Amino acid sequence: MNLKQHTIQKPVTVSGVGLHTGVVATMTFVPAPPDHGYKFQRIDLPGQPIVDADVDNVVDVSRGTTLEQNGARVHTVEHTLAALVGLQIDNCLIQLDGPEPPIMDGSSIKFIDALEDAGLAEQNVLRNYFEVPTEVRYRDKERDVEIAALPLDDYRVTVMVDYNSKVLSSQHATLNDLSLFKQEIAKSRTFCFLHELEALFKANLIKGGDLSNAIVIVDREFEDGELDHLASLLGKPRVSVIPGKGILNNVDLHYANEPARHKLLDVVGDLALVGRPLKAQILAARPGHAANVALAKKIKKLMLETQKPKIPTYDPKIPPIMDIKQISNLLAHRYPFQLIDKVIYMDENSVVGVKNVTINEPFFMGHFPNNPVMPGVLQIEAMAQTGGILVMSTVPDPENYWAYLAAIENCRFRRNVVPGDTVIFKCEFMAPMKRGIAKMHGQAWVAGQLVMESDMTASLVRKK
Repeated sequence: MNLKQHTIQKPVTVSGVGLHTGVVATMTFVPAPPDHGYKFQRIDLPGQPIVDADVDNVVDVSRGTTLEQNGARVHTVEHTLAALVGLQIDNCLIQLDGPEPPIMDGSSIKFIDALEDAGLAEQNVLRNYFEVPTEVRYRDKERDVEIAALPLDDYRVTVMVDYNSKVLSSQHATLNDLSLFKQEIAKSRTFCFLHELEALFKANLIKGGDLSNAIVIVDREFEDGELDHLASLLGKPRVSVIPGKGILNNVDLHYANEPARHKLLDVVGDLALVGRPLKAQILAARPGHAANVALAKKIKKLMLETQKPKIPTYDPKIPPIMDIKQISNLLAHRYPFQLIDKVIYMDENSVVGVKNVTINEPFFMGHFPNNPVMPGVLQIEAMAQTGGILVMSTVPDPENYWAYLAAIENCRFRRNVVPGDTVIFKCEFMAPMKRGIAKMHGQAWVAGQLVMESDMTASLVRKK
């Protein structure tokens, strides 16, 4: 699984009819910044409202997952979201000029192909995984449906379907490696049973349904004239089925267990609504959108309950965003005033730097030699250098600028910093930069404990 967040390199567009609304729409995947997540945008509506891909925005789960926010609805989002999850894309704006993503061939493969054509772009931010800490389970006894998320340092999904049908026997599908989603799952198409077709049409659903974008499983005998009636419903001159084959118009399956694989695809897409990439073992027996969404709600509730304050953590095993050489190329500071060793996180609004404090620091020779304590002014300097990296990142040619510390306010030192400490500095913009002036709030932690904080003003000045 990816270590860092990803988006796409450039916008890419697909077009087609929506499965349930029957409305032709164009959908454009647009690159998005770190921590943006998945968002739909109805560009055909006044104000072009945004709909977050969030389980709290689910308003309907009848034959698909529908979201609503800011007065806008987006129908049948699961296949689109499954493609993004399957490619481990974290950040994407999905613009739609209609109410529903195109159904394409009923699977996710056309979305996968388009996203790969756009190209993936790694971002300098770590993925914010939610590792399920304990078993989360949803069960619907009446429908004999059960779905669970179990702790696992990976993402795996296993699905079993059983429709008590002579034509479609019990099936299983498993995805043990997310990198195999395209190969093993993405081509699996949506399906329904013949006995459901009339009811779905009467329920004002599958207006865009077609034998080119769905598999219809023939689970009963035909009556006289029924094939002609089905052809009329589907807008086809005729439909047929070979006795014993069990698929309307004799469509060839991509996999013997394609229905189970498609249900797995739906699970992946619906669980994207938790809002963070998951680490868990998902086990699902006879799942549907209602059960998938119910489990997603339970996982999100647990995620919020266990969410710790956003104190940056440092794992030395993970490669930094910037090492000391890259920092030296960006900032003009040198020994003994080069105080930041690594940058481990940076986005458009914040940065996190690491300072390893050792007894060999030159200032310990004269600053309380018998009781070595890192001077507060140098803690401020280290924080300012961390913020300077953020400020310099706002221009395309940082080598042509100086970043100066212009003001310090509300500074507090809460605990001594001593040799052996690893100090984590975080600086974030308090407001957008204006005319080269940046206001930032900085904090510093040692072992998860806040040791100092301050508001700072920096000035970005072009070199003469």
